[in-house]
Amino acid sequence: MIGEKIQIWRDGEYNYPGAYGFVPFMVSYVHEDEEIRPGMLIAPGGAYRYASPSEAHLPAMEFYRAGYNVFVLAYTVNYLEEPLKTQPLSDIARAVRILRRHSGRCHIDPGRLVVCGFSAGGHLCASLCVHHKDIRDPDAVYDAITARPDAALLCYPVITSGEYANQESFRALCGEQPDAAELEYMSLEKHVTEDMPPCFLWQTVTDTSVPVENSCLFARACREAKVPFAHHVFSGGRHGMSVATEEWLERDYGQPYTLEQIRLLAEAVRAGRTSLPAEAAEEILREHELDGTKKQKWSPAEKEEIRAGMYEVTCWRELAKCWLARMLDLDMPSKVYGGEKE
Repeated sequence: MIGEKIQIWRDGEYNYPGAYGFVPFMVSYVHEDEEIRPGMLIAPGGAYRYASPSEAHLPAMEFYRAGYNVFVLAYTVNYLEEPLKTQPLSDIARAVRILRRHSGRCHIDPGRLVVCGFSAGGHLCASLCVHHKDIRDPDAVYDAITARPDAALLCYPVITSGEYANQESFRALCGEQPDAAELEYMSLEKHVTEDMPPCFLWQTVTDTSVPVENSCLFARACREAKVPFAHHVFSGGRHGMSVATEEWLERDYGQPYTLEQIRLLAEAVRAGRTSLPAEAAEEILREHELDGTKKQKWSPAEKEEIRAGMYEVTCWRELAKCWLARMLDLDMPSKVYGGEKE
C-alpha cells in the first residue's frame, strides 16, 4: 500500500511546544504482496526547520522500485525558535522500533532495516547510528526493541557542529545559546564506535550549504573505528539534489505531506495562537508552496547548469543499491540493477 499514514506517538506521549497539533508520522510505500522485503526509513532534510518534500516521495519511489518496502518519516521540526533538543532523535528511534515490532504487518525483514537521510535528515539518521543506545522510549515494550539501524545512507549529511557546521541546523536543534556539551553530543564524528551500522555517504565538492568536510569527517571516523563504509564525493552539484533526476529538477515531488507541521503552524498563526502576527500565516504558506502556487525556482540557464552536474550525481542511487545488496546480503540482482522483473 502506498500512502498509508502511521502516527508514531500515542496520546500523552508527545508534547513538543511548537507542534500546534502536529504529531510525527510515517507514510508507507509497501508492495501489495506477501513477500518479506528489506525495509527503509527516509528522513528528508530542511535544516531541522521543515521536512523537504523533494527528499520524500522521490527517493521513496526509487527504493520501492528497487524492491524495498519504504517509509518516509515526518519528524518534529523547529520553525519558531523552540529548540528541538533530542525530540527528532526520539521520533526516528520510535519509528524504527515500530517497524521492527510490526515487521510482519509491514512485510519487512527486521534485520534488514535501512535509514536514509538527506542533509539535516542525514544528521538525524547518523545521530541514530551513533546514539541509538541513549534513546529511551516511554513505552516499555518499544524500549526493549533496538533502535539501531542495520545500515544507513547519508546524503550530503550535516555532521559536525565544529568549523564546518551548518549553523542553521544546530540553532534549530540547540537554540541560540547552546552549551558546549550539547554541541559536542550533536557533533557526530566524535561519537562513532565499532557498534555503529555500516554507512554509505555521498556529497558534492561544490556544496555551499553543508561543506563536503562534513561527510569527510564522518568517513574518517568510520575508518578509524573500523566501521564498514562507502564514501562518494562528486566533483560538482549543488546542495539538496535528492535523487538527481529530471523529475527532481522539474520539482515534481508528489504530495507535500512532510509539511504537515508547517501547515498546522500556519493555521495556528492565523488563529492568533502564536507570537507571530496573523498575516504571517500567508507568508509561511507561500514560502512552502502550501497556498496552491508553484515557484519558478530556477531560470532556464540555471537548470542547464544544474543538469550538467546532475548527470554525474545521479549514479549515487545505483551505487547505494549495490552497496546495500552487499551489506545486507541481498540476493536480488534484478532489483539492484534497474528495478523489479516484469
